[in-house]
Amino acid sequence: MSRSVTLIPGDGIGPSITEATVRLLDAARADITWDRQLAGAAAVAAVNDPIPEATLESIRKTKLALKGPLETAVGKGFRSINVALRQAFDLYANVRPAKTVVTGLKFSGIDIVLVRENTEGLYIGIENYIKIGDDPMAAAQSMAVITRFGSERIIRYAFEYARTHGRKKVTLVHKANILKYSQGLFLEVGRAVAKEYAGSIGCEEKIVDACAMELVMRPERFDVIVTTNLFGDILSDLTSGLVGGLGLTPGANIGKDAAIFEAVHGTAPDIVGKGIANPTAVMLAACQLLDHMGDTERAARVKGAIEKTLLEKKIVTADIGGTASTDQFTDAVIANLGAV
Repeated sequence: MSRSVTLIPGDGIGPSITEATVRLLDAARADITWDRQLAGAAAVAAVNDPIPEATLESIRKTKLALKGPLETAVGKGFRSINVALRQAFDLYANVRPAKTVVTGLKFSGIDIVLVRENTEGLYIGIENYIKIGDDPMAAAQSMAVITRFGSERIIRYAFEYARTHGRKKVTLVHKANILKYSQGLFLEVGRAVAKEYAGSIGCEEKIVDACAMELVMRPERFDVIVTTNLFGDILSDLTSGLVGGLGLTPGANIGKDAAIFEAVHGTAPDIVGKGIANPTAVMLAACQLLDHMGDTERAARVKGAIEKTLLEKKIVTADIGGTASTDQFTDAVIANLGAV
């Protein structure tokens, strides 16, 4: 029975790489019916709304979405659409795998899954200016909100993910040595949850700056990392850099009632229309989508074809040392579907 999934092509290179992904899934005979919707700058241009009601209604109906990168102006304009979507559907868990596939990098043997709390912390959006004298913007403050409920569900998600996927260790990353209340609560809850998994899943604690240092020195020792929103945002880009960059890493946003899978890189306006964008991140996000749908065998087959193409390095895009176009790379992945 065909499953309906909301497809948001996105901005910049988004339409190109999402279409490549749809073509790959069609070749793999994934039983998906796409409901195409707009968000971001494309939606503003079309209907003057960065998140049209039609898009929200589609996700409410399908409970699943695959999307390309969305444009968000820095320091002005509308707020991040990614953040807004996560909060609208309470997509509390951001899951970012980073695995070594491309050869010739500094590190090998990396297989890290970073689980980031997605709905609170500094990104909750509670901000204001403070007037001093005649200056209405003399100071600015942003509030970080960490709740026991939010901490427990994301930490438990990380341990359950580890158990389900045969992982051995979860690293709790925090800054409780300085932020003793907010980060202290996160760490306290983490310790309590970890006790429930003692004997089956190992647990260690790392202060965020020490974790960042170890990630660029001995990344292979990490397995599953769980942390708060801002730290997770930063560390997930770091882990992506260790395995070849954001163009090779997908992201899943998981909630109780909905899930959105995405490319985590930007819109790359400098290469729009050139046909050379790397679609790997969206393709791997589609594999996460298939896994989430329970189509695990097809997900493994598609992922295997992507990894084989990257390992062969014969037909790859310029960002990873090749000369192939988006379409040529996609053709190569489709050809490899029969070889895995």
